[in-house]
Amino acid sequence: MPKEANYLDIMLLGKEYRVACPPAEHDALLNAVTYVDEKMHEIAEKTKSNISERIAVMAALNIAHEHLSQKHPANEIPQSPGAEIGLDFGTVKRRISAMEARLEAVLAPQDKLL
Repeated sequence: MPKEANYLDIMLLGKEYRVACPPAEHDALLNAVTYVDEKMHEIAEKTKSNISERIAVMAALNIAHEHLSQKHPANEIPQSPGAEIGLDFGTVKRRISAMEARLEAVLAPQDKLL
């Protein structure tokens, strides 16, 4: 008999989601949900956007940037592709900024529809 998945109902930006999660990891997931939800609300307030997909993408980019910055503080960031981990974080940051700008340009007309 296959083991049934354990589920947890969560809320992100006022929307409910059911996610598979082992009971031993419920607390960790709830901490992550709280963090992501706070980021999404911050972005929604800053951008005055109510498009969930846009807010989620921007939150994901910001959280990824925070994560990468914590792993490699500014004075330790490898500056060349051949460095320790093979990433140029200056380039990564510029690419994230460019993606944010493109998202803004593409999604701005949708704000007018709502």
